[in-house]
Amino acid sequence: MLETITLTKLQARRFLLYYHGLLGKFQFTGKEGVMSYIRRVGCIQFDPLNVVGMNPELVLQSRIQDFDRNLLWDLLYKERRLIDYWDKNMSIFPIEDWPYFWRCRKNHQTWCNSNIEIVDQVYAEISNRGYLCSGDIDYQEKIDWSWGATRLSRAALEGMYHAGYLGIHHKVNTRKYYDLAERLIPKDLYTSTDPFQTNEQYYEWYVLRRIGSIGLLWNRPSDAWLGINGLKSLQRNQAFEKLMDEQRIIEVKVEGMPYPFYIRSIDINILHKAMENNTTDKRSSILAPLDNLLWDRTLIKALFDFEYRWEVYKPVAERKYGYYVLPVLYDDQIVARFEPLKHTANEPLFIKNWWWEDQTIITPSMKESIKVCLERFATILGTHLDPDFKL
Repeated sequence: MLETITLTKLQARRFLLYYHGLLGKFQFTGKEGVMSYIRRVGCIQFDPLNVVGMNPELVLQSRIQDFDRNLLWDLLYKERRLIDYWDKNMSIFPIEDWPYFWRCRKNHQTWCNSNIEIVDQVYAEISNRGYLCSGDIDYQEKIDWSWGATRLSRAALEGMYHAGYLGIHHKVNTRKYYDLAERLIPKDLYTSTDPFQTNEQYYEWYVLRRIGSIGLLWNRPSDAWLGINGLKSLQRNQAFEKLMDEQRIIEVKVEGMPYPFYIRSIDINILHKAMENNTTDKRSSILAPLDNLLWDRTLIKALFDFEYRWEVYKPVAERKYGYYVLPVLYDDQIVARFEPLKHTANEPLFIKNWWWEDQTIITPSMKESIKVCLERFATILGTHLDPDFKL
């Protein structure tokens, strides 16, 4: 059995930040940087809300040195090296991971099997006409759907997409255009069968994947496990035990923490590099609301002393901060959070509210670093920072 690793809280934080490319100088550059980062973490979460960019864009802008929003969309819909599908809820992951989601697609085929006549008609329409959106198909009947009543045309496209019969050809803003999955996915991947012989193997793969999605994770109830169909505490515990027995994960004890953490064995070299990293470059980053680093908010509270809740779906009167609030990282601490106004073309980046964390010791160098970060963020949005904004 591999030896248990012991870290201080500071070391644990710095490993996590180094793992995610958030500590010191940028580790990732351009399209290959996008692919390297997403392959490291498995997936990044997608969400259609767009206040100052969509969640996957916000995740990548903090990690990719020369990030441009077109990099992601080219990789998704032109080069098709990435695909958007269900993982940690709706997510983006490398196309080569498609076979591992065979069971997810199988679980979504019930609706299609019960509505085979409609499915055959939609399949024939797209086969003959090419990619289509829901507005291109005239099925006006309203039916119950997972999030409420919707038009049959939209339900059919979404149902066939989740079942793996269709894929997203491209998007125009949030409108999805669907094509036959067999046209979008390489044949060897599209025709692959279930790589897992048992449920236990499936859960072991998925638990290992989610540890890698965060970098350092414990065996506790968490939003980190969302999207894994059928994974309960029993299955999760069994998966951790098997992964430990097979030395695919390593136990990590962190000072003052009553529960052990785990890293993937393949990430031990990243841990060593993080511990050897003595950079004096104190970089600032804006974190996405559904950032991989923040998936387990109890863990972030324990290691960073930062409590974060995304309040977009809470009634206004119940919000502590604001509608769309983003954390701000400086070096190895989360030092502030802010609420931007929704960005519109030809307008500066306006910041409605700014909150320093109570424990933050504000220094001139910190403020200068954050100002540079905000200006870079505005540039990615194609604009500039409000000149009247003062930290």
